[in-house]
Amino acid sequence: MKNLAQTEEEEAQELVAPKTWKQRLWSITKVLLKFIVTGVLLYFVFRKVPLEKVKLRLLHANYWWMLAALVSFFGSMVISSWRLSSFFKSIKLKLDPRFNFRLYLLGLFYNFLLPGGIGGDGYKIYLLHKNYKLPAKKVFWAIMFDRLSGLWAIGLIIIALIFLIPQIDIHIGIPLSIFVVASAIYYFVAYKFFRDYTHYFWQAHLKAVGVQSLQLIAIVFVMIGQDFEGKYSPYLLSFLISALATIIPISIGGAGIRETVFLQLTKVFPMDESLATFLPGTFYIISLIVALLGVYYVIRPSRLEEGLPKFEEPVNEEEKKSE
Repeated sequence: MKNLAQTEEEEAQELVAPKTWKQRLWSITKVLLKFIVTGVLLYFVFRKVPLEKVKLRLLHANYWWMLAALVSFFGSMVISSWRLSSFFKSIKLKLDPRFNFRLYLLGLFYNFLLPGGIGGDGYKIYLLHKNYKLPAKKVFWAIMFDRLSGLWAIGLIIIALIFLIPQIDIHIGIPLSIFVVASAIYYFVAYKFFRDYTHYFWQAHLKAVGVQSLQLIAIVFVMIGQDFEGKYSPYLLSFLISALATIIPISIGGAGIRETVFLQLTKVFPMDESLATFLPGTFYIISLIVALLGVYYVIRPSRLEEGLPKFEEPVNEEEKKSE
C-alpha cells in the first residue's frame, strides 16, 4: 500500500515537475513493455482460438444488444464516480457531481489511452491537491478505498455465482464464511486506522455492488446478442476473475490478460472458446469507447470545472471564538 501511495504521488508530481532523461527513458520502457506483454498474451490466445472465429462473432452480433451493453457499462461508470464521491465526502471534499463525473471520465481516458504517462488516479490526486489544498495522501487513500470497495463487491458476487455453478464442488458455507470474516477484518482495519474514510463506508460498498452488477449485465447483453442459450454463470464468474487479474497493470488497459484468463477457465468450466475470447475483447472495446469521452476535457480543460463553487475549508470553532 505504501509503495503504491508513493507511486501515485510521484505520478502526480510528473505533471508539474520536468522529467529527467532517466524518467523519460523509464516511461518509454514501461509503454514498450506493456505493448510487448499485451502482444504476447494475445498471440497465445489467438493461437488457440482463430481470430477468424472471433471476427465472425463480431460481424454477426446483434448491435442493438451491443448498444444496450454500452449503455449499461456507461451507467456503471456513473455509479462508480458516485461511489468515489462517497469517499471524498468522508474527507470533507464535497465535489459537484458534474465535476466529479467529468474528472472520472478524464481519469478513464488517461488510464486507457496514455499507458505510459500519468495515470488517471495520479491526475485526480494532482488536480484535487492543487485546487482544494488537500494533502495528496488524503486524496490517495480516498481513491484506494474506492478501489478496495470494488474488489469487495467482486468477492461478494463471486460467492453468489459459486452457488450457481455445479462444477465447483465446494460447500457454499466455506467461501461465504471466509468472505464474512475477511469483510469484518477489512472494516475493523479501516475503522481502526482510517476512521475518516468509514463515514460513508457501507453506502459506498453498496454502490460498488451496483457498479459490478451493471458490468455483468453488460456482459449478459453481449451474450444475448450472440443468441446464447446456455448457462450464463460460468462466463460471468470468469469475467469477474479476469477483472481481478487486471489489477496488475502489465498490459494496455487489461487487454490480453482478460482473454488469457477466460481461455484458461474454459478448461475448468463448460464454455465456448470463441465466445470466451469474444466477451473480454468486446468489453475492452466498450470500455475504450466510454473512455474516449474523456478526451473532450483534454481538448477543452476549461469545461472540467466550469461554473463550480470553490472548496471551502471547514471553520475551526476555537479559532472563530478567539476572533
